[in-house]
Amino acid sequence: MHEKEFFYTDNIREAGIRAALGQELRDLPLQVLPVVDSTNIRLRKMAEDGAPDGMALIAGAQTAGKGRLGRTFYSPAGTGVYISLLLRQTGWDPELTGRITTMAAVAASEAVESVSGKKAGIKWVNDIYVEGKKVCGILAEGSGHREDGGLSYVILGAGFNVFSPEAGFPEELLQKAGAIFDTYEEQARENLAAGFLNRFLHYYRAKGHKKYVGKYQTRCFVTGKDIVVITPTEKRRAHVLAVDENCHLKVRYEDGREEMLSSGEISIRPVAEA
Repeated sequence: MHEKEFFYTDNIREAGIRAALGQELRDLPLQVLPVVDSTNIRLRKMAEDGAPDGMALIAGAQTAGKGRLGRTFYSPAGTGVYISLLLRQTGWDPELTGRITTMAAVAASEAVESVSGKKAGIKWVNDIYVEGKKVCGILAEGSGHREDGGLSYVILGAGFNVFSPEAGFPEELLQKAGAIFDTYEEQARENLAAGFLNRFLHYYRAKGHKKYVGKYQTRCFVTGKDIVVITPTEKRRAHVLAVDENCHLKVRYEDGREEMLSSGEISIRPVAEA
């Protein structure tokens, strides 16, 4: 079989993922499918039907992948791995969803480095970049069905661009999206999925959710850079001063005003515009 033919028919195997999970996760509830509409959408339905805490749904392709801010997430067959994880707790902290995404960003960047040997950095809040291109997006969605108005559960989604699509990325993604590997690597998607689950669940289950913060601060590459802060109503130029212990972004606007950003979207200004 030719390499290209194998490249696009290689399936993600549950057995391959389980073999790479840490011993404490060998009994993790796990389902692997070749294609779904969206792992987050599918897992939400499973959650409503009683799926347990820690349930992981992994797919090799999505037909309606979900991105941040209502965007779609490009998820072609044979090139990526798409993971959703169900997290149930009692007494959710209102800010826990935000901590989950930054925790996941550290886990994702570490998993990428472990399988590829390439340096992976975090663009605030939770996009993973390799060699200047985005290779992973993360989305956490809460469900507030409890009588007290609190969250019943959170679904954490992470989509990785492991290989480049055969025909390349769509034109609208060419300048931004990249792949972790330049050529096909056998079992890379399985090892990456397991590596992410191993690392994220280690941080998530540790006492205190902030043991990962120093790693996040080190990996976040926007500190010291000029950026544009994007809101639904405006775009404002700013300079990044620091990432604090809550993984919030401290910025100074052109008028001298400083602000701590806990969520949102930014873009890094080109040198010519800085």
